[in-house]
Amino acid sequence: MSGDDVVAAYQRLCAQHGVRDAEAAQWRAAAAEFEGRAAQWQAENERLREEQAQWVAANECLRDEKAQLQAENDRLREAVDEARALIDELRRQVFGPKADRLTPEQEEQLKQILRDLKAAAARPRPASDEVLTEDEKRKTTNTDRCRRPRQPVPTHLETKTTVIEPADKTCPCCGSPGHKIGEEVTEELEFVPATLIRHRIVRPKYARRCSCETPGVTIAPLPPRLIPQSTLGLGLAVHILLTRFDDHLSFYRLEQQFWERHQVVVPRQQMVQWVERIAEWLRPIYDAMWQTMLPTGYLQVDETPVRVLDPGVKGKCARGFLWFYAVPGGDVLLEFDRHRSLEPVQKRLKTFVGTIQTDAYGVYQALERKEDGIARIGCLAHSRRRFYAALREALPQALWFINEIRALYRIEDDARDLGPVARDALRHAQQAPAIWEGVKDRALELRPQFLPKSTMGKALTYFIDEYDALIGYLRDGRFEIDNNLVENAIRPTAVGRKRWLFIGHPDAGWRSAVAYTILVSCRRRHINPEAYLTDVLRRLPTLKITEISSLLPANWKPLSDATN
Repeated sequence: MSGDDVVAAYQRLCAQHGVRDAEAAQWRAAAAEFEGRAAQWQAENERLREEQAQWVAANECLRDEKAQLQAENDRLREAVDEARALIDELRRQVFGPKADRLTPEQEEQLKQILRDLKAAAARPRPASDEVLTEDEKRKTTNTDRCRRPRQPVPTHLETKTTVIEPADKTCPCCGSPGHKIGEEVTEELEFVPATLIRHRIVRPKYARRCSCETPGVTIAPLPPRLIPQSTLGLGLAVHILLTRFDDHLSFYRLEQQFWERHQVVVPRQQMVQWVERIAEWLRPIYDAMWQTMLPTGYLQVDETPVRVLDPGVKGKCARGFLWFYAVPGGDVLLEFDRHRSLEPVQKRLKTFVGTIQTDAYGVYQALERKEDGIARIGCLAHSRRRFYAALREALPQALWFINEIRALYRIEDDARDLGPVARDALRHAQQAPAIWEGVKDRALELRPQFLPKSTMGKALTYFIDEYDALIGYLRDGRFEIDNNLVENAIRPTAVGRKRWLFIGHPDAGWRSAVAYTILVSCRRRHINPEAYLTDVLRRLPTLKITEISSLLPANWKPLSDATN
């Protein structure tokens, strides 16, 4: 190898070594940059760990606060229940015998509960509760935005016109008269307060002074009246009936109103006697309504308790019951009885043949067993309430049943306006029987997992025991899925029960039943009860018994319409 070759080889080695040094420097710079980034990532990781720890601690605090609020809510609910129980005791003290007054221990308990409730109400709420959520803001905005527009004054009302002329219709400069070019009309609703008037019926007498052999006195006959030899007028009779059974005012309060507003004494004992006579006039309509309900072959039946003064013990109240019999989409008939046994409903339905829809009360089950020609179907609403009670206890299994029941009700909503045949076809087309089978299988699967006395256990047992009755509505398109229609008819009596508290005498029960039957049936048929009663009570004294059917709410037409 020559010297030049050695030099060239040496130069090549140096060049290669320089390249490697440059690459090594680059790798060292990259490693330093990576180490710097790793340090940043490590710091970020530590920060995130600290934030996670803070969130975990905050979550634990929220859980503890939730548990405290839940415990406080349970305690307040128990306090409210206790307060309600003691309020019932106070009512018995006021309206019952002296032996039912509160003991000193009960009085002190009531005072303590009231103090606890006041303290809970005065407790400051968390700051977060004072801020409206977006949903609440949206709800408030929508409420303000969706206010109903002002409705025009109805044109069917009696019209009173007041014309207001300008004080001066002449030109202020030259004195020339003005010429009418139009008018502005402003309408308002006005109320004319009810008033009592003295209605004098004058019948002149005419003596015959002729030479005929039949001298005498001529006088016009007195128009038929509801109660002869009484001061009760037709308008007053309707007012008392509506005020007592539609406005749910007691006779005592009505007596006060007559005196305070009109300075007229109308004793409540007198009003009780008047209502009895009016109920006797309405009784044929009541009986005729029942005769039209029997052939339908389908009745919804329910009952509700009422308090009745015991005539044997002064100031003592006993329990009575109002029984409801309703035709879906038709009339409702009420019947009063002192007992909740089989006897009253068996007596009422002794000639009925068909299907009754009820809850699981044993009287109705016994009626189905004892009476030939009567079948019973159940009410899904009663079963659904038990699952809702279980849901309030945060049982997730109850939510599944509620959702399935909602699916069944959606089918009924779709079939609401259909005829019986089309409704039955829709139920099967939307797989209602299959839904029922699935719910039953799930109920049988879950029942062993719950104690019989637990809320969920009671809901499952009620559903399984009533299953055959609950699915009974699928047999006929006429049948409803529940008897909520008859329960809606109970609401007016429930309101009245809170207002007048009790029926004054057992004999007054049938009068209340007759009055409520007429009024509830009018409401269901969108009939003005005041117009109905005024017309019917005017016509009843001269009506033949064979014409009673024309006065039933289902057939009634005002006299002016009937004569056209």
